[in-house]
Formats: sequence, structure tokens, C-alpha cells
Amino acid sequence: MTKKTRRSSWATSFLSIVRYELLWNIRKKKFLGVLVLAFAFATISLALPVFLRNMNNQPTNPNPDYVIASGTGIGGFAFFLFALVSVMNSISGEFESGSIIPLLTKPVSRTTVYLGKFCAALVTVIGAYALLIIYLAAGGYIIYGPQNNLHLISITLLGSIMSTLVWMSIVLAVGSVSKSSMLAALLGIGIWLGLNIVAGILSVFSNQASALTFLPGSGASGILIASGPSNQTSVSTGTDSIASLLTSYILNPAADVTFFRMEIDPVRMIFNRVPMYTEPLSLVAARSIAVAGVYILVFNFIAWYALKRAQIAE
Repeated sequence: MTKKTRRSSWATSFLSIVRYELLWNIRKKKFLGVLVLAFAFATISLALPVFLRNMNNQPTNPNPDYVIASGTGIGGFAFFLFALVSVMNSISGEFESGSIIPLLTKPVSRTTVYLGKFCAALVTVIGAYALLIIYLAAGGYIIYGPQNNLHLISITLLGSIMSTLVWMSIVLAVGSVSKSSMLAALLGIGIWLGLNIVAGILSVFSNQASALTFLPGSGASGILIASGPSNQTSVSTGTDSIASLLTSYILNPAADVTFFRMEIDPVRMIFNRVPMYTEPLSLVAARSIAVAGVYILVFNFIAWYALKRAQIAE
């Protein structure tokens, strides 16, 4: 009886925190603004090509792979934005407002508080991405006709969530350690910008692009070779591209990814693409997932430990 009571008490406390945080996330103007912006970008990606073709009196041809190729339709920057607005105030905001004092003085463990806040942010992001994917699927069907491989939408959702979890964990860790929402936002933006600038330079001009595979973000750029030289597409290989890497692997399990660097031709003064190495797509996808998992675990541990050790009198 005692064990059942304790278990029920923990579940009640956990669900209360999740509910409180969910309501807080839904009321956030920042989150609602990013959600509206994401739907606006998705609408533009759907409507703009049709609009441009109509202006040039060109027909809109069927594209049965539009939905599965679009993912959530918002890209890596939106992953970071959703992560930022969903967790930047989760812990640091409680310290800034002083509401952390009554929260942590209640008979609820700090681990329960942290798990409740994290799960609430995760549920919020899952809901937003699910709505976006359904919206894109409906729009793609209306504009481009029947779509192939719609059974992979769940893979797109899971991959996008994992990509976002990396940034959520980083922002949570910064906010928990600093106890400042502003610092969490500024450092998060600085990390995202810095990694993307470095990735853009290294993946094009350096022989050390392989180092990008161990950093969060877009990672190194490569060419996905699915079934011969005639079937090649550009692909990013970082933690932001887990969804596209997984769907590509499921559709083309024998595909390879070739990495290049740009080298200037001193005679013609043009850039030539020089191949460096080739890896199986399965390895690229598995490594991206593993790297994302390590970042999620490490930064969540830092955030949890900072909350665990925090002095509530601060």
C-alpha cells in the first residue's frame, strides 16, 4: 500500500509539473510567434513555386516525392528556434521570477521537477511538428498530387524531434548553469551561428570537414549517390539532418555519401570540386544519431546537475 501511494504521489507531482509547464509554453508569445512563423515558411515553400510557374505560364507538374523530401519544411534554423523558445525560460525563468523557491520547497524532488519541465517542452515541440507535417502533407497532396512513401512521415517526425532535442539540451544546460534567460538565449544563438559559420567554411574549403560530424548542427556537406552517378543529390550529414538521412537510408539502403572540398584553379580562376572520401549512408546516418544522443545525454545531465545543486536562496 505504501509503495502504491508513493508511486501515485510521484506520478501526480510529475503530471502536475508537466501540465503547469505545458500551459506556460502555450501562453508564451515567443513560442506562438515561432509557430506562426514556421507555418508561414511552410506556406511559402508550398505556394511560391506554384506562383512563380504561373507567372511564367508554366504548369505545375506532379511531384510524388514532395512531402517526404520536405520533412517539416522549416530546416535547421527552425529546429533551433523551437528549442530556444520552448526551454530558454524553463529553469532560468523560475530563478529570475523567484517562483523557483515555492517550487523547490514543495515535497517534490528536483529530478521530478526537471523531468516534468523537459517532458512538457518535448510534448510542445512534438505537437508543433505534427501539425506542420500534416499541413505540408495536405498541401503537397493538393498541389502536387498523390504522394509516395507517406508511411515515412513518422520517421521524419522522430528525426526532427531528435535534431531539436540537441539544441533544447544545450539551451537548457546554459540556462540552468547561468540562471539567466537572456544569457541562455544569447549563448544559444552564438553557438548556433558559430557552428554554422564554421561548418560552411570547413565543409567547402578544408580537408578537415570530417570533424563536423562530431559537432551539432548542419555538419559536413556531401553528395548522396543512390543508384549510380546519374542519381545524385546534395545532403547535409549533421545532427540537424537526422530525418532526411533516415528516410534516404530507408529508401536507398545501399547508397553512399561522397564528401568534397572546393579547390581553386589558378589558371582559369574557378573552383573545382575535389572528392575526399566516400562513406556508406548507413554509417553517416548512424553516426549522426549517435552524436545527437551523446549531446542530448551530456547536456541534460549538466542541466539536471545544475538544478540539483542550485541554492534556492539565490
